[in-house]
Amino acid sequence: MAEWKFEDPPNVAVFVDRSIFKQDDWIAYVSHDDEDGSWQFHNSEPGPAEDDDIMLVSLQNVVRRDESILELADLPEGWHAWRSSKSSPWLRAKSRPVGFNDSD
Repeated sequence: MAEWKFEDPPNVAVFVDRSIFKQDDWIAYVSHDDEDGSWQFHNSEPGPAEDDDIMLVSLQNVVRRDESILELADLPEGWHAWRSSKSSPWLRAKSRPVGFNDSD
């Protein structure tokens, strides 16, 4: 594996859509949460994952599954990244605050 680039240790627990490990889906969306600094890794399925579809694994296990995640090691808390295919480049943006409403 390439050099460890994350500030978080390799064994930090992260949230992952179960299908990424159980059905070999690819990671399409990553968030680095502002509230607690946790990481979330999601597949390309639209909509939020159900609680039963989420599992906890180490960040190192996610990187082993897809080393392109190392490109997101400097993703600030409160930001997210996405891509349209497994081979597409990662795009980044600041996440909207929880409860944000465009009509406000």
